[in-house]
Amino acid sequence: MVQLLKNARLAAGVVSHHLIDDPVVLFLQLSRRLPAAVLPLAKRLCRWAPKDSISAAVLFAALAAGDEADVERRLNLAAEARIGIEQARRLADIALAAHLPSLADRFLARAGGARHLRPARARRLWYAGAVSEAVAVLTGPHAGQNAGEARQQARLAAEVAILTDASPVLAPRAYAPVPGRILHLLTNSLPHTASGYAQRSHSTLLAQQEAGWEVLAVTRLGYPVQVGKIFAQATDTVDGVRYHRLLPASLASTIDARLQQQAEELLAVALKFRPSVLQTTTHYVNGLVVRAVAEALGIPWVYEVRGQLADTWAATRGPEARDSERYRSFNLREAEVMGAADLVLTLGNAMKTNIAAAGIPEDKVIIAPNAVGGDFLKAPHDTAQARRELGLDEHGQMIGTVSSLVPYEGIEDLIAAFALLAPDFPNLRLLIVGDGSAKPSLQTLAQRSGYPERIIFPGRVPRSLAARYHQALDVFVVPRKDLEVTRSVTPLKPVEAMACSRPVVASDLPALAEIVKDGVTGLLAQPGDPASFAAALRTILTAPGSAAAMGAAGRERVLRERTWAANAAALAEELKKLGVSI
Repeated sequence: MVQLLKNARLAAGVVSHHLIDDPVVLFLQLSRRLPAAVLPLAKRLCRWAPKDSISAAVLFAALAAGDEADVERRLNLAAEARIGIEQARRLADIALAAHLPSLADRFLARAGGARHLRPARARRLWYAGAVSEAVAVLTGPHAGQNAGEARQQARLAAEVAILTDASPVLAPRAYAPVPGRILHLLTNSLPHTASGYAQRSHSTLLAQQEAGWEVLAVTRLGYPVQVGKIFAQATDTVDGVRYHRLLPASLASTIDARLQQQAEELLAVALKFRPSVLQTTTHYVNGLVVRAVAEALGIPWVYEVRGQLADTWAATRGPEARDSERYRSFNLREAEVMGAADLVLTLGNAMKTNIAAAGIPEDKVIIAPNAVGGDFLKAPHDTAQARRELGLDEHGQMIGTVSSLVPYEGIEDLIAAFALLAPDFPNLRLLIVGDGSAKPSLQTLAQRSGYPERIIFPGRVPRSLAARYHQALDVFVVPRKDLEVTRSVTPLKPVEAMACSRPVVASDLPALAEIVKDGVTGLLAQPGDPASFAAALRTILTAPGSAAAMGAAGRERVLRERTWAANAAALAEELKKLGVSI
């Protein structure tokens, strides 16, 4: 009961901050966590509303439903209509949440004199990566006239400080580590988050534990209450792996103070657990915290670079974002953290090349690829058996993916490729497993494809069933967009599909070409080109013998090169060179 009360107070504080800082984003986050019945209601409201309605309620419903075309159409109507300054300011925030910055600019130009205009302008600049300018808007003449603006200014100023040079500071402590103990700091984890990040973390922890290490994982301050898990406990145990939560009754109001708070709490856990090494993952805020704790204890630490999050952010903004202050500062901070770590892990050769380009010595960087273990090491079921177990139709052919449903994954191109194939393959179905911000818009595209009854969205599925969903497919598809982040970052799911003896059709990008050997374990297609994907899929679907050979070759390659146990053994060897006894 005490923990629940603390969680409730913590959640109320998080909601309060978002209500003032960015209420539209808060609405979107809440809408994605509400029951599934909310989505049909939002779609119904959009259908019932007049086609020329530009009310906030209708626009919010269209956002929640993921109908991007309807949001943009209504905002364009609003941009030509006679609207008041307050409505213009509200519409600017909605346009920004819909990733329509040019429309946001048009509304802001008509919002002169509106209340809360400075915060809206600051949000627009922050969106573009002009972080110092965003702070300046809130510190100019007449700024800070209310508590909300003052708090937003303090929050953004702290973000800029962390982007540049601020870090947690801890005093050195007398300390005696226990050999064989490793402490991880994670952004999120099972059982509350089922993302690829959480799956990789758990597999890494499990492999280290099975190799004889004593492991403990600590998640970021406030998680998982921050993502709506009000009933979270202080600890979770999954497959024998312990996850410790840092759940104070309240969080410091700015990021620099929260990172200091987190460092102090992580230090307290470390002093009790007494690890001989610390390990954390991108992005740099995790590294800043772990560096402070490692320096206070005098032990080495490992930084695992799983993505290039500056590029992930830029991918939703457009090419100009790569010239922004935020982008440059983010990458400089990442380079600083990588340079400070005793050892850097990363996912593949493309990412290692980028890390070396940032000035990090290559001999300090080792590759720990996305890998498999557990059920994926067992002989895979055939498609009919897997489908029976999942309650899917055993007959016909099925293509699909198991993925986070976010824009850069390019799932809309997979739907378009399926629509090209569907007339010639009447028994072909498309399975899209997963959840994410793009799911509502993808479901809308499926409804408009002409074949909605043949496109299946099971949603997020239990981890124990992941292998079965891979095995239910005839072909696994990775239609990622051609972006800087996707050219470098290797995903986990195609590796799991190959372990299940399934051929993979993937975008022809450097990071994916490291996984899929064209013509041997699958086929590569042109990113962003549904026709190219349809052609590759047609080749495999019409040649079952070739498909089986590709699947077998993929499984053999994964079992030889990509297991979590091998990753754990490789890390242990590198840590021995640092004097860490495992």
